[in-house]
Amino acid sequence: MNRVNALVLTGYGLNCDIETAHAIELAGGRADRVHINALIEGDARLDDYQMMTFVGGFSWGDDHGAGVVQAVRLKTHIGEQLLRFIAAGKLVLGICNGFQTLVNLGLLPGLDADYQTRSVALAANDCGNFRDQWVSLGVNPQSPCVFTRGLTRLELPVRHGEGKFFAEPGTLEKLLRQHQVVLRYVLPEGTPAGGLFPDNPNGSLYDIAGICDPSGRVFGLMPHPEAYHHWTHHPRWTRLREEHRRSGKPLDAAGAAGNLIFKNAVAFLQA
Repeated sequence: MNRVNALVLTGYGLNCDIETAHAIELAGGRADRVHINALIEGDARLDDYQMMTFVGGFSWGDDHGAGVVQAVRLKTHIGEQLLRFIAAGKLVLGICNGFQTLVNLGLLPGLDADYQTRSVALAANDCGNFRDQWVSLGVNPQSPCVFTRGLTRLELPVRHGEGKFFAEPGTLEKLLRQHQVVLRYVLPEGTPAGGLFPDNPNGSLYDIAGICDPSGRVFGLMPHPEAYHHWTHHPRWTRLREEHRRSGKPLDAAGAAGNLIFKNAVAFLQA
């Protein structure tokens, strides 16, 4: 079985890199935490990896907007490398600040094979403040997204101040038609949140929490899958433990919702 090498980007103001690397390794991959300067200066080679993960945090303090400075720095220095990485059929994952960076780079949504033009945005939350909460998510079964294959419902935490997904009507219609809308915020019973706060924590159009490119190999989402790599991370873990005990079902780290996303990525690259 081929070993999957994943690059987890670190740098100025980024966090969650240790948790993300750990989640990738729990899924069976090998993860290197690589500073952005190492890529820019050539001390690390993007070609040595099959997957690149843009993690959460507040890159450069989110000056000029979330993920903007990081996107400009990467596009200026290794923009062509990133385009070749995607063209080679490799995987790119952007979590929270990483999703914001992918949008600013133009790597998402990648409409009409254009991975350089910014056509959607992640704006300030409608509620006017930072949200730190767990959300329910519905997965689009028709999406080509590699990371969500076989998944239908997820619960993950969000923690962001600029997570409102916005796109012009024509762009949004195309994303929906091509099933590039991967994740939507839903109510506890599974129906779309319909913009209802706090189930939709930021006011995203169409309750969008994550999108992919047309190939399904570039995926960005606001919730944090790396923050749910063990069942005890869930805010109702004691209740879940009792429910599983009474039903005779085991509870283990591999079944945590966030792990399933990383396991899908590793399995795809090993196939």
